[in-house]
Amino acid sequence: MTKIKISLLMFVFSFAAFAGYSQEATWLEMENFHSVMSLSFHPAEDNNLKPVREKASALVNKAKEWQSSAAPKGFNGTVTAPILKKLVKQCNLIEVAVNKNKSDAELKKMITKAHDIFHEIKEKCRE
Repeated sequence: MTKIKISLLMFVFSFAAFAGYSQEATWLEMENFHSVMSLSFHPAEDNNLKPVREKASALVNKAKEWQSSAAPKGFNGTVTAPILKKLVKQCNLIEVAVNKNKSDAELKKMITKAHDIFHEIKEKCRE
């Protein structure tokens, strides 16, 4: 529980620092996805897969919401779209794995892959 609180606090501080540092455009749906990913992935790093199991549907929903949103000014939707498609697919695979009660080890690999895809988008999405 403490690790989740620390992760959430780190996320809030990093977002506040980013907002104070830059007046760049934000993509609300990307931030919404990130909040669910953060609460799922970081505990998994410590072999706590319960949040992944609890948030699998939310990951899919937030990924789909992000995918269906228009890229705001300052973001490259053309570059982002195919990577978002991979992210939605990976999140769907996680949800299926959770529903099939796959092992923690399998889920950890899957959430790590989704996290890596998310960071690929973050690196390439800005114009």
